[in-house]
Amino acid sequence: MILGIGSDLANIERIQGTLDRFGTRFKNRVFTEVEQQKAESRKDVAGTYAKRWAAKEACSKALGTGLAMGISWKDMSVTNMKSGQPLMKVTGWAKERLAQMTPKGHVAVIHCTLTDDHPWAQAFIVIEALPGANSSDSSPT
Repeated sequence: MILGIGSDLANIERIQGTLDRFGTRFKNRVFTEVEQQKAESRKDVAGTYAKRWAAKEACSKALGTGLAMGISWKDMSVTNMKSGQPLMKVTGWAKERLAQMTPKGHVAVIHCTLTDDHPWAQAFIVIEALPGANSSDSSPT
């Protein structure tokens, strides 16, 4: 069953402007070390940050909270499988919210897709509940 859906569109040039203006302060406030390492290793640094920004916004919407209800930017983190497929991982308050949303006897799975076409970066998140043990240890998030 679908528990939540979120999407977001970010302007890469706006993110570049924020990076230029606030640099490390912005990066450290919003992105995990893993996300920063990924972005800094890419040719399109601003585009990589913009996609992850959009993913965090989309995830907060799929969780039904937006960013106004205590969720931290770093409670949502985009990593990648070896194939390049993005994965959204949640910790802290976001993980607690996900657990609250997940029906007993189900495991929550967060599906994430990212794309960009300059000057836009887009993310789409779907949170799905699959039948199975309802344990934080068994959740693939």
